[in-house]
Amino acid sequence: MLQIDLYTEIICPWCIIGHHRLDKVLAERFPELDVDIRQHPVLLLPDAPAEGLYIPDLLLSRYGVTDPKASFARPEAEARASGLDLDLSRQPWTYRTQPAHGLILAARARGTQHQLAAAITGAHFLKAKNISDPDVLADIAVAYGFEREEARAIALDPMQHRRVEQEAARSTAAGIRSVPHFVFGGRIAINGGRSEDEIASAIRQAASVAVPG
Repeated sequence: MLQIDLYTEIICPWCIIGHHRLDKVLAERFPELDVDIRQHPVLLLPDAPAEGLYIPDLLLSRYGVTDPKASFARPEAEARASGLDLDLSRQPWTYRTQPAHGLILAARARGTQHQLAAAITGAHFLKAKNISDPDVLADIAVAYGFEREEARAIALDPMQHRRVEQEAARSTAAGIRSVPHFVFGGRIAINGGRSEDEIASAIRQAASVAVPG
């Protein structure tokens, strides 16, 4: 069993690409490899308002970007290269993610953590859903081992939000500075928009120790 620790932020475009590429590489190149994918939260906009932030305004105020579509070109091209139809203009808003990460942490005990993280990230980018809305999150979570009202309560729980913030602080303290950040077998770490070949190479190195023979 190869443990894969995956540090991501739901609202990061490179993270949906990272999720997609990891799953694609595992399915196509390592179909017999048993993996345990563990999700860890990173918070890029911990103080985002409940109603969200309009991405063109955010890009302009934070980075001086006047043409959002131009800044979207590279991640969209990388996504297409891996078979992911990512159009970042579909989702003009970005949201606080403590409620979503809280559900993802709770899904660990149900064995659906990675699948739920990918589903919530996909709902944000591909379906333009408000993933800070507890009803939206509950609708997604029922397919991943939760009762709807249970999921909604977890998404609303301030204590679970604090747990997310504590876990995110641990990620920062561990030196996680960019996402997605992958750690394979506790020893091979790569981060950022890595190619399928780079992800496969890291898995191969880690699995050669984790899986004898």
